[in-house]
Amino acid sequence: MAHRPKRTFRQRRADSSDSDSTEEPSVEPGVPGEQAVPGPEEEGPPPEGDRAEAAERPLRVRGPRGRGRGRGRGRGRVWATSRRAAGAAPRADGGSGVPECITVDLSTDEEDGTYDASESKDDQSSSSNSSSSLEEEFSSMVNIPDAAFIQAARRKRELARAQEDYISLDVKHISTIADTKKDSDEDPESEPDDHEKRIPFTLKPQTLRQRMAEETTTRNEETSEESQEDENQDTWEQQQMRKAVKITKGRNIDLSHSTEFQTVKKFDTSISFPPVNLEIIKKQINSRLTLLQDTHRSHQREYEKYVEDVKSSKNAIQNLENSSNQALNFKFYKSMKIYVDNLIDCLNEKIINIQEIESSMHALLLKQAMTFMKRRQDDLKHESTYLQQLSRKAETSTNGSLAIDEKTQWILEEIESRRAQRRKGRALSGNCDHQEGTSSDDELSSADMADFQKSQGDILQDHKKIFEDVHDDFCNIQNILLKFQQWREKFPDSYYEAFIGLCIPKLLNPLIRVQLINWNPLKFDSIGLKQMPWFTSIEKFIDNSMEDSKKEDSSDKKILSAVINKTIIPRLTDFVEFIWDPLSTSQTTSLIAHCRMILEEHSTCENEVSKGKQDLLKSIVSRMKKAIEDDVYIPLYPKSAVENKTSPHSKFQERQFWSALKLFRNILFWTGLLPDDTLKELGLGKLLNRYLIIALLNAVPGPDIIKKCNQITAYLPEKWFENSTMRTSISQLENFIQFLLQTAHKLSRSEFRDEVKEIILILVKIRALNQAESFIEEYHLDHLKPVINQV
Repeated sequence: MAHRPKRTFRQRRADSSDSDSTEEPSVEPGVPGEQAVPGPEEEGPPPEGDRAEAAERPLRVRGPRGRGRGRGRGRGRVWATSRRAAGAAPRADGGSGVPECITVDLSTDEEDGTYDASESKDDQSSSSNSSSSLEEEFSSMVNIPDAAFIQAARRKRELARAQEDYISLDVKHISTIADTKKDSDEDPESEPDDHEKRIPFTLKPQTLRQRMAEETTTRNEETSEESQEDENQDTWEQQQMRKAVKITKGRNIDLSHSTEFQTVKKFDTSISFPPVNLEIIKKQINSRLTLLQDTHRSHQREYEKYVEDVKSSKNAIQNLENSSNQALNFKFYKSMKIYVDNLIDCLNEKIINIQEIESSMHALLLKQAMTFMKRRQDDLKHESTYLQQLSRKAETSTNGSLAIDEKTQWILEEIESRRAQRRKGRALSGNCDHQEGTSSDDELSSADMADFQKSQGDILQDHKKIFEDVHDDFCNIQNILLKFQQWREKFPDSYYEAFIGLCIPKLLNPLIRVQLINWNPLKFDSIGLKQMPWFTSIEKFIDNSMEDSKKEDSSDKKILSAVINKTIIPRLTDFVEFIWDPLSTSQTTSLIAHCRMILEEHSTCENEVSKGKQDLLKSIVSRMKKAIEDDVYIPLYPKSAVENKTSPHSKFQERQFWSALKLFRNILFWTGLLPDDTLKELGLGKLLNRYLIIALLNAVPGPDIIKKCNQITAYLPEKWFENSTMRTSISQLENFIQFLLQTAHKLSRSEFRDEVKEIILILVKIRALNQAESFIEEYHLDHLKPVINQV
């Protein structure tokens, strides 16, 4: 007998309308289970020839069994083996005496797969009640086999279990081991039902030999499982189909005369189906056809679209391959992109070194400037203290003043030594018309100068090493601009659309700062901006521009102005705020030259004043205010102390006056760059009226006063007095005019009458014509009227 394969079939319900259920006898109402089918599993070996007695025994119903190795089907089946005795007559269908297996499906619950004991009892009672009617049915249909045949079937079943094709049902429990062994010895076929067995939940300990045998069997079965599955399945299905056909034929013959077991079709009348006709079927078919056609059309459209995309892609590829210009353009843009990326990476890497060297140079210059400023203030303090001590000889003779005198004396000797060196230098240069106090005290000792030069040399050495490992294409401004010039010449549209003119100043900023590290705009011999390499390269780049020259707002034309605003002006602002000394004429002159070039010649627009320029001008005004407040000091001594021009008091006062007058001149040098109102406030309001005139009033009238007044007038900007209709001078000069008139009154009664004409000329020059005429008429100086008439 072929064993069942590992395939799972759908459980057949009692209320289904399949072909198998139509052939089964109907179940009487009130009986919950199925009819008991007689089978050989409860039979003992019957004696030969006594078949009628064996036929009276009901076939035993088996509950559902799980398949081996976890592949349980969960389906209930009843297995009944019908055998023919040796030598029995063949059946009506011509079948041989081969034992048959009858399978009867049980309507069991798939959820738990257990067999209800109550159903078994009902089936047994039903079978006993109808045993008399079933005897004739199964006597003609089932032939009871002999003992030898049963033993052979038993051995085949044990062999199948030994191969572990499904989970064995003869599981031995601890409490039933002895009884089971005894029953198996006495009656091999008497096995307990599934619901009578207890399922163990722990595995029985196995020996090493058992585990090895089990692993070997498992491996063998896995290798042959796939090949045997289809073969066993086909064999098993064929056998079951033959048995079902044979049983059905036998039942139709035997049960046709019985009304109690007449077969009926099992059909659930509670289920109602919708009416079906040809129109409905046709409509559904048409709907399905329409849906398929729509799907086909959408797929067709997608296919056509993909075909077109493929064609267009091929055409584009072909056009690009055939067009050499496009390939060259792409190659140029790609190379330009790579170049710019590398340039930016290089500058980002070097900017830190550039900032460090810039800071070092700025700190060195700041230290030197602070040294000069502090020394000048200390010299002024000690010299003023010394002169005060000379004025109070009684105080200088007191105890405790000796140490101060020695320190002051040493400082005064240093000051006088530097002045002597300057006088010697002026004598060698032939500059004899020089006033004490107008020179800048900015000399350094040899040791300090050596330290300064050494530090500056170290910074410049580091400056040269910044781009020593960089190719010229990435650190030379001319080469960088040449790259962009090629772009502008080949593809001007894309060049201007990319606003390269706005990007170039940012790219060149670090490189220009490197060239400005050794640039000091306060040095008289400093190189001008126009002579610098970066300036000439940018000018050449702008001159070679292909853009229309009539377009005033060209981005390339603004490159130089943008560089100055973003790079040069901030550096100049730092010099003005921290390093510039307004008392130094050389520094002021050099700074004005650079600022004039920047602020006047290279403005981005006529009416445009950038924020950087505003900051620069504010810094200049602020620094000059600070110089007036901190560095201007003109002491007032008694006339008896200053009448002697060789006295220390007179010399010190003269030096301080001329120093303040030099600052007055340096302030008015900014005419044209700073607003006139600002210059008038600083030069005339704060310096002339507050310091210079007071010093003049304290001086003895004479030629020296006239000389000083002429110097003041000479420093005044001529454009302030260009208006020919002016009869009165500017309001800030009112005090100066009154001083001139007082001096003229004094000189007219003294021996210096000829100096009155110089005062009248000064009044005419500063457009104080009304005051000059009044003075001439008052003193009857008719010979001086032509001076006024010439104006």
